[in-house]
Amino acid sequence: MIEQHPDPQALAEEVCAAMWSRDCASNALAMQILGVKPGYAMMSMLVRADMVNGHHTCHGGYIFTLADSTFAYACNSHNQNAVASACHIDFLAPAKEGDILEAEAVERSLSGRTGVYDVTVRTRGGKTIALFRGKSYRISGEVIVGLQQAEHAE
Repeated sequence: MIEQHPDPQALAEEVCAAMWSRDCASNALAMQILGVKPGYAMMSMLVRADMVNGHHTCHGGYIFTLADSTFAYACNSHNQNAVASACHIDFLAPAKEGDILEAEAVERSLSGRTGVYDVTVRTRGGKTIALFRGKSYRISGEVIVGLQQAEHAE
């Protein structure tokens, strides 16, 4: 059971900052966090020249990585360590070099140790590029270690 934080929005922002400080993969791809709320995240990524494939469109692995990173911030926003147990993506349209992609993750279900999140990847102009569904599994521990113990001590 996820314990209620007195300010869930502040907690989501603190968790996001803690994860971002350790997230070498998303930083290496120059992703940006556009917003985070409990069970929600939005990130962006510029499609660079080194991200295009032989068809001169964005390699699907980069689109998946953006969606997966956004999913990670959404499913960890409650300060309970969560990892992906399954993910699926449907590619709907190509992204091109120079496009700014925005991924929006929304929590659809959170029960016990599992969660379901839908991520929509769009160009900044609004064209839908991919739909991603991620299933999370809560493992032991907290993103911000000791935060809940400290709150209970007050």
